Amino acid sequence: MPLTDEGIEEAKAAAIKLQDYKIDIAYTSKLERAIDTLQFILDSKKNNPIPVIKNEALNERNYGDLQGLNKTEVDKQYGEAQVLLWRRSYNITPPGGESLKDTSARVLPFFHNVIFPELIKGSNVLVVAHGNSLRAIIKELDAINDEDFMNLNIDTGKIYFYRFGPDLKITDRKIL
Repeated sequence: MPLTDEGIEEAKAAAIKLQDYKIDIAYTSKLERAIDTLQFILDSKKNNPIPVIKNEALNERNYGDLQGLNKTEVDKQYGEAQVLLWRRSYNITPPGGESLKDTSARVLPFFHNVIFPELIKGSNVLVVAHGNSLRAIIKELDAINDEDFMNLNIDTGKIYFYRFGPDLKITDRKIL
């Protein structure tokens, strides 16, 4: 699914915000919206070629039977409370889809085995992905418990910036 007009504007704004940041390597999902967002960022850094790793581990959560359906119609069919439970709880799976726990189980091995070693080397890493795959990473970085995780929102187009000390403890975090 391509970026909406609003998504294009958010991607352009993110690219401007990241223009002066050094990026050594970028990771993205294999889905069009993330790839296109990353391309806006890369285009703003024309004189600095950045290696890009695309991996399905960073893809958005699979909503199964609810994928692509109109939220209002799904709310009517299953009830708002049930849909909210499927969408926000950590370990409850929508019909035929992934729970957030399942999404984390897909994302975190990639984060630990591929992205984290880059952080250990001192690389400045950019991850361009989707709300739920990024939520899994932020849950891990910020040690958020399963209950509080339900209330963690990732705003589209925002940059969640983490700085790590030599011991790989977080020394700074902010939303740009």
